[in-house]
Amino acid sequence: MNKLYIGNVSAEASEEDFETIFEQWKIPHSGPFLVKTGYAFVDCPDEKAAMKAIDVLSGKVELHGKVLEVEHSVPKRQRSCKLQIRNIPPHMQWEVLDGMLAQYGAVESCEQVNTDTETAVVNVRYAAKDQARLAMEKLNGSMMENYALKVSYIPDETAAPEGPSVGGRRGFNTRGTPRSGSPGLGARPKLQSDIPLRILVPTQFVGAIIGKEGATIRNITKQTHSKIDIHRKENAGAAEKPITIHSTPEGCSNACTTIMEIMQKEALDTKFTEEIPLKILAHNNFVGRLIGKEGRNLKKIEQDTGTKITISPLQDLTLYNPERTITVKGSIEACARAEEEVMKKVRESYDSDMAAMNLQSNLIPGLNLNALGLFPSGAPGMGPSMSSGPPPGAHGGCSSFGQGHPESETVHLFIPALAVGAIIGKQGQHIKQLSHFAGASIKIAPAEGMDAKQRMVIIIGPPEAQFKAQCRIFGKLKEENFFGPKEEVKLEAHIKVPSFAAGRVIGKGGKTVNELQNLTCAEVVVPRDQTPDENDQVIVKISGHFFACQLAQRKIQEILAQVRRQQQPKPTSGAQPPQPRRK
Repeated sequence: MNKLYIGNVSAEASEEDFETIFEQWKIPHSGPFLVKTGYAFVDCPDEKAAMKAIDVLSGKVELHGKVLEVEHSVPKRQRSCKLQIRNIPPHMQWEVLDGMLAQYGAVESCEQVNTDTETAVVNVRYAAKDQARLAMEKLNGSMMENYALKVSYIPDETAAPEGPSVGGRRGFNTRGTPRSGSPGLGARPKLQSDIPLRILVPTQFVGAIIGKEGATIRNITKQTHSKIDIHRKENAGAAEKPITIHSTPEGCSNACTTIMEIMQKEALDTKFTEEIPLKILAHNNFVGRLIGKEGRNLKKIEQDTGTKITISPLQDLTLYNPERTITVKGSIEACARAEEEVMKKVRESYDSDMAAMNLQSNLIPGLNLNALGLFPSGAPGMGPSMSSGPPPGAHGGCSSFGQGHPESETVHLFIPALAVGAIIGKQGQHIKQLSHFAGASIKIAPAEGMDAKQRMVIIIGPPEAQFKAQCRIFGKLKEENFFGPKEEVKLEAHIKVPSFAAGRVIGKGGKTVNELQNLTCAEVVVPRDQTPDENDQVIVKISGHFFACQLAQRKIQEILAQVRRQQQPKPTSGAQPPQPRRK
């Protein structure tokens, strides 16, 4: 069905006027124009012609002093769950669009419509009429990155004459045809990179990069098929502002080159005499591999591209700013080549880390490592902070991913005595930051003697808090060179288990503990002949690098959870409460 409704029609308008307009814009129609007071109807031969009329005429063509509004003509009984949304920004990410649509109800399908327009068009089906109506009311005319969205119903010939369908029709659970990139770009030759390119630019050049009314930045996004975020409001008064570029590696590089050219031109126009290097921001996790053993990787990039590259010191990092600044000096062409090589190394490191993390996240029960915020994210708008905000407090307030509200755990982590100052920080600032960041209680126990070579760090918090706190402590010891450049950080952690559960950790003939060590690559020891403490608990010792240590802790906690479940009295059949055990 391709009947069109034409609104905002002048009383002077005639059928001949519409014939002229449709002929002028080469829009075919398959029947006469039915002109009423204030509106008109016409049939188009197919969906393509109807779409062209909506895109070309609606809100753009004036007739007798009134701007026409054109949309699908949909009888009220067919105004159920299906909407068409037009004028979507061409560089808008699918994740952003999906999130926006989901605010108004359950989206059963969302499919892109191929048009010749610069902006994107999608057909959306909601699960219920009221959801579609709410989306129509809220989205129609709303601004999205300087584009006014246009929303209209599309006919649903299958709609029942009366009442909303409960839960919507079945069979619409798919999200439409496979999509990549952003709506306006259709299928891309290559997938968008998971790692965006982040650069720092002098604040005085931000205006030139944006251009008058955003024209320059829109042109860059269109030409390079990129989504570009200029974080103007970050670090008020700072001399430099970060820019995040989301695209394919080629798209990121092209956008970066264009931005460098704009800055160079602006520098000449404003007689800015200082050198403008390219400054790339990269997460600290990747910088070591970018530099390479004895600096070989970085030296090779310098030699191959004819640039001079320096990297900001570790001391500039904080818990909430884990990025290092890679400064590249040279011609625009040389800097562009260096950017490609630097980001190639960064992306390789990211891919290998993600592969390792995915493996670990499958192994570690109760933890979603991607949600912990310890590793850089490629999601739109990735800022320099490691997490969007501090998690809830350590004592039972932090929910475990997929586990409801877990109990708080206590872990005793042993660090070199000389490292205590680095963990505490000046006036206790570092340990306070760390505690706040991880959502855990972190305290350092007094030394057990004048010559003690190790100190005990007491960490109290749920699984995610333990993971964050311990990861940062391991990392801090490596950063502060308490372990050699070729030496992996290995620490010992103690957790207490009920004495009656110790046998389950060991297993028959030591089978469980041996399997645990083989699986985790950590050393796990339940010392023999321990005297249980006042709480009838004994110590399990775990030694290894971070992931091994963490995995072993989680596996042991899983065993303890099984023991606790088995200890609970089973409810009897029927509605009777469980009977107490007889003594």
